[in-house]
Amino acid sequence: MNNNNTNINHATLNLYNIFLTVAQTMNLSAASKRLFISQPAISKAVKQLENELGTTLFFRNSRGVQLTEDGELLYSHIFNAFNEIATGEQLLNSRKELGIGRIRFGASNTLCKYILLPRLQKYVRRNPHISISINCQSSLHTRTLIDNRDIDIGLIATPDSQRGLKLYSAGSIHDTFVASPGYIKNLLLRENTDMGNLFHGANLMLLTRDNVTRTYVDSYLNDIMLSQTTLMEIGSMDLLIEFAKTGLGIGCVIREFVKSELESGALMEVTPPNLNIKKREVSYCVNSNIPLSSAAMDFLDNYRL
Repeated sequence: MNNNNTNINHATLNLYNIFLTVAQTMNLSAASKRLFISQPAISKAVKQLENELGTTLFFRNSRGVQLTEDGELLYSHIFNAFNEIATGEQLLNSRKELGIGRIRFGASNTLCKYILLPRLQKYVRRNPHISISINCQSSLHTRTLIDNRDIDIGLIATPDSQRGLKLYSAGSIHDTFVASPGYIKNLLLRENTDMGNLFHGANLMLLTRDNVTRTYVDSYLNDIMLSQTTLMEIGSMDLLIEFAKTGLGIGCVIREFVKSELESGALMEVTPPNLNIKKREVSYCVNSNIPLSSAAMDFLDNYRL
């Protein structure tokens, strides 16, 4: 046996199992009965292991066999090794029985609050032994985390380049303009205009330019429209929504994230009829080169929508 070779094949592992059993029973016949192997086969296996190791592991006595000094040394290590194997198997079985696992998510603050967390509430209730971590970064940074294998699942607006990714739909979102009814009423009086020219003289509230949503919305806004407004740039969607509810201006938000405010009348949609912003798809993205854990697959298959 090559002492520099750390790879143990199945045949060698079987020899060590026989060695361990003989050492524990100190009797070839008893080892034979425990392993359901004939006694000559037991003797042959012990002899083969001794030949491969180049030493004598047992010597005979009146009651059976006894470990030599080299045998004692080997036994202490093999005993610990087989205990580690048994412990590993027990931990795996425990993970399966309890549903123990881990999922590392990545998402922007907005997508995390309005899409990911509502899904996770149901998932965590049914899978209490799954460890969940969430890295809240911009969508651009989340894509980097996916590529670098620092997270298992990233929730982002479906990217143009999907190279190296596998996508699972999280639904679609719609960008729209909203304001409080009071703000619109006063704007119409102040500017002496109508609903078709709301942007004239309005405070227009948009996310900052480093935001993916802002980049997308900017592709639909023209310079003339922007020149008629006073532009306010807000750092987060939540704050932008609160500003709109307070009556500070017209805010560009995601319709699905202000559903309750629209239904209650706290906000109203005021998107110009000539501004047709197409819906965007949102996806759970994973690195296509990495196999997903059973916990991650369970989430994507049963809880993502």
